[in-house]
Amino acid sequence: MRNYIKYIGILALGMVACEPEFDNPVDEQDAYSNGEADFSNYVALGNSLTAGYADNALYITGQENSYPNILAQQFAKVQETQEFRIPYMADNAGGLLAGDQQITSNRLVLETLFNENGEPVQTPKVYTGMAPTTNVLNKLTGPFNNMGVPGARSYHLLAPGYGNPEGLMADPATANPYFVRFASSPEASVLEDAVAQQPSFFSLWIGNNDVLGYATTGGLNEASITDPAMFTGVYTQLVSGLVQSGAEEGVLINIPDVTDVPFFTTIPNNALVLSAEQAANLTGFFKAVAGIFTQVLMQQQVPQEQAAQIASQYALTFSEGPNRFVIDVPETQTNPLGFRQMTEEELLLFTIDRTAIPTQGYGSAAVSPQVMQVLGILQQGGQPTPEQAQLVLEAVNGIDDKDALDTQEIQNIRNATAKYNETILNLAQANGLAHVDAAALLNKVATTGISFDAGTVTSTFGSGGAFSLDGIHLTPRGYALVANKIIEEINKTYNSEVPTVNVGNYGTVTPSNEVN
Repeated sequence: MRNYIKYIGILALGMVACEPEFDNPVDEQDAYSNGEADFSNYVALGNSLTAGYADNALYITGQENSYPNILAQQFAKVQETQEFRIPYMADNAGGLLAGDQQITSNRLVLETLFNENGEPVQTPKVYTGMAPTTNVLNKLTGPFNNMGVPGARSYHLLAPGYGNPEGLMADPATANPYFVRFASSPEASVLEDAVAQQPSFFSLWIGNNDVLGYATTGGLNEASITDPAMFTGVYTQLVSGLVQSGAEEGVLINIPDVTDVPFFTTIPNNALVLSAEQAANLTGFFKAVAGIFTQVLMQQQVPQEQAAQIASQYALTFSEGPNRFVIDVPETQTNPLGFRQMTEEELLLFTIDRTAIPTQGYGSAAVSPQVMQVLGILQQGGQPTPEQAQLVLEAVNGIDDKDALDTQEIQNIRNATAKYNETILNLAQANGLAHVDAAALLNKVATTGISFDAGTVTSTFGSGGAFSLDGIHLTPRGYALVANKIIEEINKTYNSEVPTVNVGNYGTVTPSNEVN
């Protein structure tokens, strides 16, 4: 379909590596107050967002700039606090080893190349500057205050054996390699290890993964969304366990709309850019599809008028400039061929095979020489054979469900997220805990951006500053934004005066040409 599609690359980011410098404020402990909160022993529970995961990996720099570590540093400015211990990775490569076998990839960095015009083009690539040295079978000695476990769903925090090395070999796995490194015992749960520390203050940000897996696989399996009733039961146990351990003060953080993140918003669904000639040819192809299918239906004894009406939905029209891609949908009585053009709100996943769009007509039609021959027969008023007609119908090359989120799938995500967030808010209010609307915060990042001293943080992939190179997790600057919002709500709830941080002092993405 290379004669029909012109696809503009989206990763020509042209990003500037240097960051502005800022003066650090003078922070004296007696200048602030902890108010009614006791931050002396802060413990954070959650998943990758709590751990400081970024760029598709967990690595030391990300952990150092996790929002819990930022909070701990600010808490230490208002009262005496215990050391905030983190189960650090062994390096900044980011990959994990199980014995001699690497089980997760290294982090992503930005490779800089130059196009034919000599302009820099930066593209995410896997970092190869060093081999990973973090072996999950090398147990760390805790306890640890940052109990963020990448990959954890809400119910995983209650699961005994989630840190058992033997569970890594099970099919499916029953253990998490990150928790295997620092669980206090093979049968301990994340919650057990947290409450055993008798925290005076806690944060809980969990639930993103309860819907994220469904979203990042294109909504293939609705059952992969954690049932909201189950989520309520699990989340209630988590909060009760923490409060009953003596942590009467804490903060609950709600779940952002995952469709606001660059993983789903970077590739526009109208990136099918056509010349006037290409648009006319593609319109003619789909007109032929509609005509052929009308004949197919009539051969199945469908009345001509009804057959023409059903088939008319396939006579898609295209114009010069941007056009929306064609997407596969379930075959139904009203849409028996199972394809249509995408609607404005529908989303493409970042992992889509972008090379197949211009080379294979992915998202429109794969028009081979044989198909062109059949179209020529139709243009001359001829009648193709059934086999030739089938070639035309099979040339429709809609985007697969795994590469997109349609309207219903997006609604499924938002319905579940809304119910999760209702539970989180209710439990915060019932227990007198601070509540952070991370959904509203990250939506603002995605829509208008958030200004700081030297610029604006947005969700634009690579250059916006908020999101790392995996398009889902935050950068240090993004985590600093979250930390500031948490501090704001803590101060409101507990009459404290914890100082916020200057987000401009935190980095974004990392350029490197040490890649394959």
